[in-house]
Amino acid sequence: MQEWTKQWWHLPKPNGIIQTGLPAIIELLDAPHPKNENCLELIKDVTVLEYVDEIDDIVTTYIKHKIMPNEAMGDAAHLALASFYKCDFLVTWNCKHIANANKFEHIARMNSMLGLFNPKLVTPFQLLEEGE
Repeated sequence: MQEWTKQWWHLPKPNGIIQTGLPAIIELLDAPHPKNENCLELIKDVTVLEYVDEIDDIVTTYIKHKIMPNEAMGDAAHLALASFYKCDFLVTWNCKHIANANKFEHIARMNSMLGLFNPKLVTPFQLLEEGE
């Protein structure tokens, strides 16, 4: 997985924009050393999406409607940010809570009810496939 992530990271991006959110940065800060340093270095020039109050409301709704379990609030925050800011893709290796085909319809239905955008939920490997 790590190799696929590196390959994806170095591919040209369709609109040239990569964004992240504070929850992802916090996860990286909590990751074991030296992995966190390498990842933090990679994202040093990446745009950080503002974590506005509406994100907490969306996260609460996701948890309430079982889009994510209580213990996956960080995952809910990733999805909320990508949906709120109309990101084309949410790229993740989290196939349990985010890039999970069994959840796509539930997520899409909830985002539609909330008037939110539905980003494509993919792994880096899936984008390698598209890029080749």
